[in-house]
Amino acid sequence: MKKGSTVGPNISLLDVEISAIRAQGAGGQNVNKVSSAVHLRFNIPASSLPAVLKERILRLNDQRINAEGVLVIKAQEYRSLEKNRNEAMRRLQELIASVAATPRQRRSTQPTRSSRLRRLESKTRRGNIKTSRGKVVG
Repeated sequence: MKKGSTVGPNISLLDVEISAIRAQGAGGQNVNKVSSAVHLRFNIPASSLPAVLKERILRLNDQRINAEGVLVIKAQEYRSLEKNRNEAMRRLQELIASVAATPRQRRSTQPTRSSRLRRLESKTRRGNIKTSRGKVVG
């Protein structure tokens, strides 16, 4: 990948710091010898993203974002460093794309007359069922 090129929704490779680390867990000698896992660090406040996106990402209650606003993504699913690097970038793009979509503003509406009648009829029906469960007097 070339320096300075973009990878998705305005993510510059200059904003992303990727380091290779040793993976955890099972894997035999491969885990002990090869640094195939990836730590991707993305400094949100210092990035080239628009201010609105930065604010939305920082407002997320995500454990991968530390107090300084640095997003840390660890990818160790694959045995290949390149595949793990691509997976970490995919996750970063997915996170940014999730906050980039602006939620539609809700317009308050009133329930229709028929829906109110249906609701009241169902409540009456349910009440009748409950009263019929009472003790039989006789």
